[in-house]
This record gives sequence, C-alpha cells and structure tokens, in this order.
Amino acid sequence: MTRTPSGRRASLEKQPHEVAAMFDEVASRYDLTNTVISFGRDRRWRRATLAALELRPGDRVLDVGAGTGVSTAELATSGAYAVGLDLSIGMLRAGRRSRPELPLLAGDALRLPFPDEAFDAVTISLALRNVVDTGAALREMARVTRPGGRLVVCEFSTPTNPVFRTVYLSYLMRSLPAVARAVASNPDAYVYLAESIRAWPDQAGLAAQIGRSGWHRVGWRNLTGGIVALHRAVRS
Repeated sequence: MTRTPSGRRASLEKQPHEVAAMFDEVASRYDLTNTVISFGRDRRWRRATLAALELRPGDRVLDVGAGTGVSTAELATSGAYAVGLDLSIGMLRAGRRSRPELPLLAGDALRLPFPDEAFDAVTISLALRNVVDTGAALREMARVTRPGGRLVVCEFSTPTNPVFRTVYLSYLMRSLPAVARAVASNPDAYVYLAESIRAWPDQAGLAAQIGRSGWHRVGWRNLTGGIVALHRAVRS
C-alpha cells in the first residue's frame, strides 16, 4: 500500500484489505466526489445500467460493489428486489445512514454469500477493476445468477476517438487528482482510481473475459464516447 500524509491508496495489485481500507476513507463524500469528477454523468450511467438490465417487478437483482447503495437505489425503482453488496464497511455504513430501506450487505465479490442461481440479474458498476481476480468475480456472479439471467457491467473503458482519448487520459492523470483535492475526503485515493482506469482492458478485452467466465451473447455499448462502457451478457 502507498501511504501519504493525507491518507492512503491501494496499489494496483489490489489486495482486498487495501482496497476496502481505501474506500472506507473516502466513504463520507464518495457520491459527491463521483458526481463532481464525472461532471454529473454518473447519474446517466446509472440510468443506462438500469435500462440495460431490463428488470421487471419482482425480479431479484444483485448489485456487486454497491458502495453506499446509490446504484442499488436506482435498481429498486424498477420494482425489482435489489440487494447491494460491498467489501468496504465504511461505504456500507454511509449507505445505511442515507438509505436505511435498502438491503446493503458486507461481502467479497470472489466469495458471494448467496446460493447458486439466487438472482435473475447481477450488475457491477465502476467496481470490477478494483477486484483482484476479474475472471473469478465474473464466474461467481454467474454462479449466483439463474440460467438465462442477465449481467450488466458498467465500467470505465477506452474512448474511441484518438484525440478525445489523449485529452481524457491527460485529465485522468493531471486534472482529476486536483479536482478530487477540492471535494474528496481522501484525494490520494483518486490517484489510484486514475491509475486503475488506465490499466484496465478496452471494450473488446473485457468482453473476451466475460465470455470465458460462464456468460454468452456478450456485447457492449459505449457511453460518453467510451469513457464508460456497458457490457451486457446472458448466463449460460
């Protein structure tokens, strides 16, 4: 772990206890910071994730890496029974204070505390790149999803326009930490977040990983020019 005078950030080896500790420290202002650094587009990404899941009233949906539950609350507006799960106790505490009506549980994406085929759909938003073993997490999500159930991964990706991509990467490494210093409870954590986005596979690379992990009919849709991609798949 890299430790700085103002806080801590996880290394890109992403040991679970390091990631959890880092998110514990940013929990109090996490939702606000996300909205500021994304220029409010995080709300659009949540709505797009909900639409891609095609939830119906009565469906059971698992929101992995739910953080404070802001994404889980969006899912619940469909009438589905939405359960949020996160590794960070600090994030869950913040979520339970602001959203006491939601079932927000502590758990590891690599060892989901649910029986086989317990959910009609599963999703993970802006959190899959923080898991130490992407393939194992995708297989666990397949395990707890019924055959024919849906997966939607909302994750930072690679902008498709070369000029825009250059500008975006410059923002990530230079401007994002500066913006985070103005609003975040632990700005140093956002240096890790920027580095983790740069190290993440592109759209086709992630689609290939999903297809090797118990899912089929894998496709994706770019949002905000490819800053974020929605990958959708069906349980084999």
